[in-house]
Amino acid sequence: MSEFITPSAFSALEIPLERFLNLDEFPIHDLTSSRRAELVEQCRQGLDKWGCAHVPDFILPSAIEEMHQEALRLIDKGYAREAHAWVNPFLTKEDTSLDKDHPKRFFEERTSSFINSDLLEGCSVLRMIYDSDVMVHFVAECLNVGPIYRWAEPLGRNPYSVMKDGDYFPWHFDGNDFTVSILVNEADGGGDFEYVPDIRTPHNECFDDIGAVLHGERKRVRVLSLNTGDLQIFKGRYSMHRVTKTKGSEPRIIALPTYVTNPYLVNRPHHSEAFYGRSMDIHHERNLGRLDKLTD
Repeated sequence: MSEFITPSAFSALEIPLERFLNLDEFPIHDLTSSRRAELVEQCRQGLDKWGCAHVPDFILPSAIEEMHQEALRLIDKGYAREAHAWVNPFLTKEDTSLDKDHPKRFFEERTSSFINSDLLEGCSVLRMIYDSDVMVHFVAECLNVGPIYRWAEPLGRNPYSVMKDGDYFPWHFDGNDFTVSILVNEADGGGDFEYVPDIRTPHNECFDDIGAVLHGERKRVRVLSLNTGDLQIFKGRYSMHRVTKTKGSEPRIIALPTYVTNPYLVNRPHHSEAFYGRSMDIHHERNLGRLDKLTD
């Protein structure tokens, strides 16, 4: 039997979009708006061409500050950097039966941390953004995929990722389909998002291509330097990605509201343990096969 998880969803009536969006600039609630259609088309083009959509200054500064303060209040409760681990891009254990140069045997030290979703406060703006049906529908249209759902994953559905001075988030794939990133606080230096668009497909692991990037090939690597308040929509299950080492006293804090095409699935136990510090009963009960058969 799974642990009881306190319901966390806001109802639609409790989510005033103007709390976190400038609806004149980003009228994502108005299906008749030409500006909304323009935003959707811009995101689709970015995803088709680069595997990533980027909307600068999407979230209001006041909402960003509320999220920043929430993260600072919770930062010491997160999965601490002292619990760092050596991980490969698939977050699996080492398989010594494979050739020593195989991507599954490429391990790097992860020192970044997460403020897990179950720690978010009752009136969290991040929770409001995540629970908004308007946001879900907008993201689905940008992805040109539907329907999409909020994730059943209790620890990683909408966490904050935190990187302090010298932290590194190694090359990896996500266990979920789509991630929305909202930069909450910039590090003093470093902390660039690097990714390789669509380096694998739902039915082809493309281990040779992955291995080339892991060993220094940069031809397909793209770099995105996010600014505070920026929105990023990303297909992290198929595009390998990392965050470069951060520098300085200001931590890099990014919110990660996450969406899926199958609302039942959660992270596999090993993925949850590697990223969020523990697995729960639900991770073992729902450890089902994926349609795409990819390693995660």
